[in-house]
Amino acid sequence: MMEQQIFAIVKKNKHSDIFNMATNKAPPVKKSQEQIIAGFQELRQQQRAIASKISELEIDMKEHDLVIETLQEVDGNRKCFRMVGGVLVERTVKDVSPALANNRDQIKGEESKEVDKQEKEVKAGGVLVES
Repeated sequence: MMEQQIFAIVKKNKHSDIFNMATNKAPPVKKSQEQIIAGFQELRQQQRAIASKISELEIDMKEHDLVIETLQEVDGNRKCFRMVGGVLVERTVKDVSPALANNRDQIKGEESKEVDKQEKEVKAGGVLVES
C-alpha cells in the first residue's frame, strides 16, 4: 500500500514537471506577503504613471482640435504665431494648419501606443489595478 502511495506522488510530480516544461512555465514560487504587497504597489504606481501620460496626451489632443477648429474659420493668409522649440515664430494660417493636424495625429498615435502598452502589461501581469 505504501508503495502505491509513493508511486502516485512521484507520478503526480513527474506529470506536473512535464506540464510545466511543455508550457514553458516555471513551477510557482512562493512569495512572502511583503513581496506581494511591494509588487502590487509597483504595478499600481506604473498604472498611475501610464494613466497620467494618457490624460496628458488627451488634453494636448483636445487643445490641438480646438486650435484647428478655430483656424478653419480664419483667412489662410492671416498672420499667426506658433511656438517651435521654445521660440515663438510668425507664420500664416495656411502654413500652420497642416503642421497642427500632423501633430494631432502623432499625439493620437502616441496615445494609442500608451493604451496598448498598458493593456499588454496588465495581460502579462494577469492583474488589473484600478485606482
